Amino acid sequence: MDVLNEPEIKEIEERNVAYVSYVGNYLGNTGVFEELFGKLCGWAGPKQLMGPDTVMMSAYYDDPAVTPPEELKLDVCMTIGDDVEAEGEIKKKKLPGGKYVVMQAELTGPEEYGPAWEKIVEWLMGNNLEIDMSRASYEIYLNSPDEHPQKHHILDICMPVK
Repeated sequence: MDVLNEPEIKEIEERNVAYVSYVGNYLGNTGVFEELFGKLCGWAGPKQLMGPDTVMMSAYYDDPAVTPPEELKLDVCMTIGDDVEAEGEIKKKKLPGGKYVVMQAELTGPEEYGPAWEKIVEWLMGNNLEIDMSRASYEIYLNSPDEHPQKHHILDICMPVK
């Protein structure tokens, strides 16, 4: 059973990230995320860019209820210092900060991500908040499921609001 905390409105700082982009149907497709994180970590590992303060996240740009699955855009990201150079498939940018609704979730598996997102959308609508479509929504990963005794995924789901 998943654990969803009550959403809160928070100011999120902008972040420098290195990222790998993907366009296509990632819904329920854990292989896509494994491949993208594999590329990103494969690039960052030898450069010793992975530290205790590194934040791993996914940025989403589309509403799967509206956008055709083959056109969904996703960036798999990790925070980096200003001076880090990107190369090849790895790109670099600033992810915008601002006002977000943030809900911490502890999920038992990939199939629970969709319902967790639905819960935060319901909360937004119930509180008469408007999603800011000009900024990405994020998943910020707070643990590595492989290191959790029950393989749980602990993350913050962040949706931009006006």
